[in-house]
Amino acid sequence: MSALSDKLQQVFNKLKNRGALTEADVNAAMREIRMALLEADVNYKIAKDFCAKVKERAVGSEVLQSLTPGQQVVKIVNEELTQLMGGGQAKLNVSSKPPTVILMAGLQGSGKTTSSGKIALYLKNQHKRPLLAAADIYRPAAIQQLQVLGERIGVPVFSLGDQAKPVDIALQALEHARRHGNDYLIIDTAGRLHLDDAMMDEIAAIRDAVEPSEILLVIDAMQGQDAVNVAAAFHERLAITGIVLTKLDGDSRGGAALSVKAVTGQPIKFTGSGEDIKALEPFYPERMASRILGMGDVLTLIEKAEAAVDADKAAKLAENLRQNRFTLDDFMEQMQQLKNMGDMKEMLSMIPGLGKQLKNLEVDEKQFIVLESIIQSMTPAERANPSIINSSRKKRIANGCGRQVQDVNRLLKQFEQIQLMMKRMTSMQTGKGKGKGKKGRRGFPGMGGMGFPF
Repeated sequence: MSALSDKLQQVFNKLKNRGALTEADVNAAMREIRMALLEADVNYKIAKDFCAKVKERAVGSEVLQSLTPGQQVVKIVNEELTQLMGGGQAKLNVSSKPPTVILMAGLQGSGKTTSSGKIALYLKNQHKRPLLAAADIYRPAAIQQLQVLGERIGVPVFSLGDQAKPVDIALQALEHARRHGNDYLIIDTAGRLHLDDAMMDEIAAIRDAVEPSEILLVIDAMQGQDAVNVAAAFHERLAITGIVLTKLDGDSRGGAALSVKAVTGQPIKFTGSGEDIKALEPFYPERMASRILGMGDVLTLIEKAEAAVDADKAAKLAENLRQNRFTLDDFMEQMQQLKNMGDMKEMLSMIPGLGKQLKNLEVDEKQFIVLESIIQSMTPAERANPSIINSSRKKRIANGCGRQVQDVNRLLKQFEQIQLMMKRMTSMQTGKGKGKGKKGRRGFPGMGGMGFPF
């Protein structure tokens, strides 16, 4: 998505710099937007229709007579992008009589098995009791892969081995789910080409046998325009009810996210970004539109933070801050919770205004491990009171973690800066800094050069 986002922002910057807009300005902008969408592998008809809708609204008096016409155009593009991708979040269909059956479909290598595990974990975190069913009898080790995933996330997996028929596996898994009180059944099926009639007949037979509430098509976003063609073909044969878009973090041009809803009429329900089992998000069109336009995505960032942060540890940290006791143990705890939130560059890009600044940023998350190893080489007394760490202690700490004394010094310097920042934040919140006027609110020194893993 980054290439599309960059090109759209360039168009908008030109509009913002013009002040008043003419219809010719809007037409020129629409040509550039259409080219950007086509280069991002958006379907030609969809790109054409999208630009026509934006132009129809953008040449109205609402924009051309506005005091901020450039911003008005951005607002219209944002709204139309949101509508193109579905308008609002599409939740999973739930059966009135448990279990709710989710049938997973897609091409070979699209990420079906991993996505099945991710959805199971998502449901488990919603306090549901999912059951995974291994109905891929063709790919070597497919059943074992699902079993390993199930064990890792604590979700049971139903299997009859690779000699049973997929329809029988699905039917017996459904009966097993009913007997054991599972409220969701996720059936992982074999990857199949949409041109393979025998395999398409097989998954249609599974669908007819278990009557799923959801038929989710897993699509690899890196396939570009081909992904849209696949979605259309699967929908024609199976009547899919939703889409899981994987590998959105890859070097893809992003057209699939903008095209599949318009082509199939079915919503994107989840997106996956990364191999981590937690790297699955419900799809919110308005949030994706904001990301594409470089506006950030604060709501998703907050949700990720809430999911990653331990409430008890957060309360303990807050109390420590009130008492001016921010220790290296607290520092390490914060780093670990940041890691749990996912890819750091992706997290930072969700902050409005940071997307452009992060374009060439390289995030070395291995540095988290380096910092942790240094802190773990310290004694409890040293972690609680770093001021006691003299030169001989630094040598011992460096030897203990296989690093250089300079690395220990760098960490201690970073910690001093963060400790000072935390004290000033606490001071501002408690009113102790009120007498400092503007000078006391000018921000915190060291934030730009703390030497964090980026």
